[in-house]
Amino acid sequence: MLSRLPAAALKSQSVLGASRSTTSAFRTRATSQVRFASSSSASSATLESLLTSRASLISVTLFSAGSIAWYTHLYGSLPFVGEVHANSLADDGLHPTTYPWPHKGLFDTFDHASIRRGFQVYREVCAACHSLDRIAWRNLVGVSHTADEARALAEDVEYTDGPDDKGEMFQRPGKLSDYLPPPYANEEAARAGNGGALPPDLSLIIKARHGGADYVFSLLTGYMDPPAGVEIREDMSYNPYFPGGAISMARVLWDNLVEYEDGTPATTSQMAKDIVTFLNWAAEPEHDERKKMGIKAVILFSALFAISIQVKRFKWTVLKNRKIFYNPPKDLKH
Repeated sequence: MLSRLPAAALKSQSVLGASRSTTSAFRTRATSQVRFASSSSASSATLESLLTSRASLISVTLFSAGSIAWYTHLYGSLPFVGEVHANSLADDGLHPTTYPWPHKGLFDTFDHASIRRGFQVYREVCAACHSLDRIAWRNLVGVSHTADEARALAEDVEYTDGPDDKGEMFQRPGKLSDYLPPPYANEEAARAGNGGALPPDLSLIIKARHGGADYVFSLLTGYMDPPAGVEIREDMSYNPYFPGGAISMARVLWDNLVEYEDGTPATTSQMAKDIVTFLNWAAEPEHDERKKMGIKAVILFSALFAISIQVKRFKWTVLKNRKIFYNPPKDLKH
């Protein structure tokens, strides 16, 4: 049949096939361009809707408010916003200086010799007015005293115990399990002995005051005469680090007030440093052990992380390095 067709018919058929292929190619290109255009327009529409949606605006607002709140929590105020206070800076107290305490480092522990001296200052000076309810004699063992030393200190104090076989209370020497005795029997007796002011318990005083150890050290060493124009009552002292400046507690630390067992000069700053170190330990007795456990945990988890990375690479290297070949099926009809 093909042999009988004229040459002109064959040429027209070839031209028609070429035009059809060209038309299909143009259609394919146009379709691909439309697809690309639609995909780009869809992505731009998605981005625009994401920027203008309420959820995005709420998320950005919450993130900004959270960032501002966290900054003000850390630093107190924003650098570009002025503050208006009803009270003066003297009402809040002078900001204490930041001191280089030997236990502030990540790998540093308490100075245990300073803790022992600080306990001596507390016993001979501070214990006359302030209690230390959360510290027992056994807490001193292995920290500042031996077991025999702590037991001897406890036995010097008489504790009320009982009742006995007759139903009566009795006095006994202290034991390691007893807590340090308070200076007053109750709160009313403490106020009566201090002109109406209640001496605070010193167990958590470092954590309870803004500035911590720096504030307590500055307070103990910051007593001075009131400046010109400042008047305080006769039964009060002036200390710029105390809020308001007028404090009921008089200055208690003076040079050579105590005699240290190890021969350390008992200057005012040395005694203040030792008592603050002791109170810092009293507020956080687990400080040294916590740092030791932290170092062990960092080493352990770092090793486990390295092992997990190696195991992951070993398990997944077969899948990540494999090659996939695709052999399309052959069309046997053509």
